[in-house]
Amino acid sequence: MSKSLGRVRAALEAAGLGARIVEVQGETRTAEQAAREAGCALDQIVKSIVFRGRASGHIALFLTAGGNRVDAALASQAAGEALGKADADLIRAETGFAIGGVAPLGHIAPIRTWFDPRLLDFGEVWAAAGTPRHIFSVEPRALLAATGAELARFTA
Repeated sequence: MSKSLGRVRAALEAAGLGARIVEVQGETRTAEQAAREAGCALDQIVKSIVFRGRASGHIALFLTAGGNRVDAALASQAAGEALGKADADLIRAETGFAIGGVAPLGHIAPIRTWFDPRLLDFGEVWAAAGTPRHIFSVEPRALLAATGAELARFTA
């Protein structure tokens, strides 16, 4: 088991989530790929969108429904600072995950996180489990609680 997958599994267990981690045959680097592999609606996919705070220099994580797009201005307003593009090195350094497998929890350091209310419309959502080939299903309110994310509107 990869270290990344192990951290996600441990975080799910520590949060008391009975999440089911699945290894898929195809890739799940995009929400469309993940939905196809999970056999669910596009908006049931939890996309991890990562920005870099321009003032803080640290990442800000936005968990959004697969069909939504994060609006940079609304995200900046939620974060309380201007946000810009986060590069792959910063994402890996602060989350411990490579792009394409950034999970909503199991990070190597605390991450400021915001949660899209659209995800709460479902009984089950699917998220990256630390690799491009692993996903997990979970009840969205339980995921919101486990991540310590702030519920906010940041999509256009």
